[in-house]
Amino acid sequence: MSLQIGIVGLPNVGKSTLFNALTRANAAVASYPFTTIEPNIGVAAVPDERLYAVAQVVNPETVTPATVEFVDIAGLVKGAHQGEGLGNRFLAHIRNVDAIAMVVRCFEAPDIPHPSGEIDPVADIEIVDVEMALADLETVEKRLSKTRSAAKSRPRDYEDVLLLLEDLHRHLAAGHRAATWQGGDEGKALVRELNLLTGKARLFVANVSEDDLPDGGELVDRVRQKAQEEGSEVVVICAPLEEELARWPEEEALAYLKELGLEEPGLNRLVRAGFHLLDLITFFTATGRREVRAWPVKRGTTVWEAAGKIHTDMQKGFVRAEVINWRDFVAAGSWAEARAKGIVRVEGRDYKVQDGDVIHIRFSH
Repeated sequence: MSLQIGIVGLPNVGKSTLFNALTRANAAVASYPFTTIEPNIGVAAVPDERLYAVAQVVNPETVTPATVEFVDIAGLVKGAHQGEGLGNRFLAHIRNVDAIAMVVRCFEAPDIPHPSGEIDPVADIEIVDVEMALADLETVEKRLSKTRSAAKSRPRDYEDVLLLLEDLHRHLAAGHRAATWQGGDEGKALVRELNLLTGKARLFVANVSEDDLPDGGELVDRVRQKAQEEGSEVVVICAPLEEELARWPEEEALAYLKELGLEEPGLNRLVRAGFHLLDLITFFTATGRREVRAWPVKRGTTVWEAAGKIHTDMQKGFVRAEVINWRDFVAAGSWAEARAKGIVRVEGRDYKVQDGDVIHIRFSH
């Protein structure tokens, strides 16, 4: 299954409008396709100029970008951890994603009510954080109860994990996110195992009015300060505008964006930010003239593992990988010329793929 980013937030923050913009945008507008594979999942292509630079050299029949999946998750309300609103269903959907894009309302609109009656994006973030932290507390308490029961007959076997769980429980009970817990490598593994909501990487999407583009105004400044404190990223977007521009001819859309001080649609920035949030890098394949393709992989992936992503036969019969940086490949103009210049490296199965590698896998059938 592809890595997924959940779009979360309170009601009436523009979540659905943003998701609609993601799933309705077409290649003519942003030059990158967006498609919906399920009613609540949007597949967004990652804008990457390197891919098209490589493609210009190869002149293939098709060019296939890397993609990120966005999942539209129902709006959260206060008390969700106790079943309010869609409650547990909302929280379960968040548990299933790999990272979170939290949409926060940074626009005034008298005709669109706010759940608390006041536009305060930082307070909105805190509501979501509290609900997720309370849900995580329940998860940790259940594991603590089971572990304590098991430790009665074998105390030494469970001593270390009990200490970790108790420390994590104190951290969450104090109102902190699991992502900020200093539990060491064992603690990080425990957070992943428990699939804690507040342990997931996240970014903030500040939904602003068109008049507040490109920077977003004072409300977004509050979000930026919050994001800076936790080392997160903020993407400023006007969701209704993005949805509208998805229907415009490409040249007109880009011209209008430039009038607003923007070089590209906000959706492009969101997709790239989401890609980085998942700690993904990209390698390219450009063999023959059939296809040039971008492949997303987790940072630290070996070339043998990457070969399996392309095709299981390549992994099974892996012999070696020919690797070149995309800039060197473009400068050389072809695989043959790159080999002739001696700038193609031969790597074994343990080589860790680097962002921007162009890779040709040699394998036995």
